[in-house]
Amino acid sequence: MNMRILFLGEIVGRPGIHALKDGLKTLKESQRIDFVVANGEGTTNGFGIGKNHALQIMKLGVDLITTGEKTYYKKDMVEHIGKNGHIIRPANYPAGNPGRGYRIFDIKGTKVAFITLLGNSDFPRTHVANPYLAIQALVEKLKPEAQAICLQFHASTTAEKQTMAYHVNGKISAMVGTHTKVLTSDARVLSGGTAMVTDNGHCGSIAGVGGFDAKIEIERFLTQIPSRSIESWEKLELQGVLVEIDEAGKATGIETIRQSVATPEQKPA
Repeated sequence: MNMRILFLGEIVGRPGIHALKDGLKTLKESQRIDFVVANGEGTTNGFGIGKNHALQIMKLGVDLITTGEKTYYKKDMVEHIGKNGHIIRPANYPAGNPGRGYRIFDIKGTKVAFITLLGNSDFPRTHVANPYLAIQALVEKLKPEAQAICLQFHASTTAEKQTMAYHVNGKISAMVGTHTKVLTSDARVLSGGTAMVTDNGHCGSIAGVGGFDAKIEIERFLTQIPSRSIESWEKLELQGVLVEIDEAGKATGIETIRQSVATPEQKPA
């Protein structure tokens, strides 16, 4: 029996959490979703994820949280990530770093491995191992243990993510790009049975810039004065991709997901 795995885009702040609270349960039921992966990079005010927010989004129906270059931005996550088996950090961080780079779950009787990797471009604060070499080693390691392997590739450029998709074509079940927070229109199954999308968007406001208030982002470009981004509450959506995988580990389909949710009259605390 095929598995239906939802990869939600980056959760951006309180509006993103509200979108999960308002829309995920209904989405899981209507789309017969077996497992939910969400990128948690921006859950806590748009910059990283704290322990309490990680626990909250798990209670809202997220089975696995992935991260990226902001994995350790919140101090309590540095300690918590090693204790929480439902959060993974990029596997190409230094080997001794807190947390796990992959996890294997049993979904409908099939062992599915989930990996996250960080790209090399435009992340000046991080120095990670080559993700293309890393995925080769991980696939060899995990093939005997898992019938299906899914990669969430947190990278800055479309070239990196599209190159990765073809690099792993026929070797894994799905390559889902994250980080740029813009849902791309190229979701498809490649010739080798690997589903891919360059970026699976974000959960939160679609009225601003990547979930943030557009006025602040514009002002920063105009003045070059550093300022903190502010979450936007207008036009909230859940975005992502739904991947269907057969028992042999081949993707049989991928579709983009956009579900509008109501904006609360009063912003939650």
